[in-house]
Amino acid sequence: MTPANVRYCLNTSTVRGQKLDLAALVDLASQAGYDGIEPWIGEITDWRDAGGSLDGMRKKIADSGLKVESAIGFAEWIVDDPERRKAGLEAAKHDMDLVSRLGGTRIAAPPAGATKERMTNLAAIAERYGELCKVGEAVGVVPQLEVWGFSATLSRLGETAFVLAECGHSSACLLPDVYHIYKGGSPFEGLEMLAGQAVHVFHMNDYPAQPARDTIGDGDRVFPGDGVAPLDQILRTMFANGFSGALSLELFNKSYWEQPAEQVARTGLEKMRAAVRRATIADATRSPE
Repeated sequence: MTPANVRYCLNTSTVRGQKLDLAALVDLASQAGYDGIEPWIGEITDWRDAGGSLDGMRKKIADSGLKVESAIGFAEWIVDDPERRKAGLEAAKHDMDLVSRLGGTRIAAPPAGATKERMTNLAAIAERYGELCKVGEAVGVVPQLEVWGFSATLSRLGETAFVLAECGHSSACLLPDVYHIYKGGSPFEGLEMLAGQAVHVFHMNDYPAQPARDTIGDGDRVFPGDGVAPLDQILRTMFANGFSGALSLELFNKSYWEQPAEQVARTGLEKMRAAVRRATIADATRSPE
């Protein structure tokens, strides 16, 4: 099935080592041919604190033909401690306000603060995610529940799917990631259970055969197609489910950080497009069942 309206986005971690400010990152994404950008909250606040205008940045992003598809923040909305959780929701609102000022409507909602000790009460997590969704509704920014494969909590697709189904909010959605699904040990077949409209952004990357899954880290991620991830299967599944959101290139590879940012951005976009082409061609040539 050919994807409809799929967009390509640059997560700014991909070129973190080049130490570009927000304005330079917007220029980079636009000039490389991306449709959108996914900045980190720290980059937005650094820009603002250095005297940059958020309203001016919003105009620059729009004038560059880009869309803020998402942003990366780490508010502790999930934790058990009531005071920490209250502060986490306030931090989430602050971060959402920043994203909204730039014209964005989505932000990552990973299990920040719950990565070391496993939380087993998924019903409580679902209730807390629902509260986070209410905060987002008031601001106009949707929190995307993010799978973190290295985390003791919400490392698996099944856990996050439960939270989405039980949170009681219509805006609930998932932020999947090729590497994190692998790292957490979930089978990619689990993506077949997700409706396309439940995913607005999908973090794109690949992983090598070595290091092994139990020792592989963020920095081992590689360009899509340069590793052993079943990208054809992943993309075919998502497109068949009706996904038509943004594929966002998120890498932390230090060898890429040592290369020219323009080269990394263009290579990443080319490899994402090639992965989509391979998946759709493979789907078109499959024998009907």
